[in-house]
Amino acid sequence: MENETAPATIYLDADACPVKDLVFRTAVRYGIPVKVVANVPLRIPADAESLARSIVVPGSPDAADDWIAEHATATDIVLTADIPLAARALAVGAMCIDFRGNHFNPNRIGEALAGRELNNMLRQMGEITGGPSAFTKKDRSNFASALDAAANKLARRRPA
Repeated sequence: MENETAPATIYLDADACPVKDLVFRTAVRYGIPVKVVANVPLRIPADAESLARSIVVPGSPDAADDWIAEHATATDIVLTADIPLAARALAVGAMCIDFRGNHFNPNRIGEALAGRELNNMLRQMGEITGGPSAFTKKDRSNFASALDAAANKLARRRPA
């Protein structure tokens, strides 16, 4: 069983993340390290440089997902919109939140994976399945609240 007092890390699947600023702000507020994982180098704000580290994983579009899945543990938070990565993170016990503030649920991740596969199949058959709705201020606010609550929970678990 994972040590509940092991240092927590926020893993950010950052290539298409619309809320990086909120992630950095939350990490600084709670003193939680952040691994910003992407296919290209991303800028880390000066006030977060002591906690945030940019990890560049060149290669396939899934390279960042693979890196995060290999490093995340049950003491961590994974931030992603990628359902297969969320499934891998949940499998090791990590908390997983999408950029709209929704928690991925271990009991429902199978449904999300199946829906993703169905949509892929429909697109391959030429069906128009549409994409995600536009990212809104409400989504941003929901994400900020969900991340703050998750970071607060991790901070309370840390040894004094």
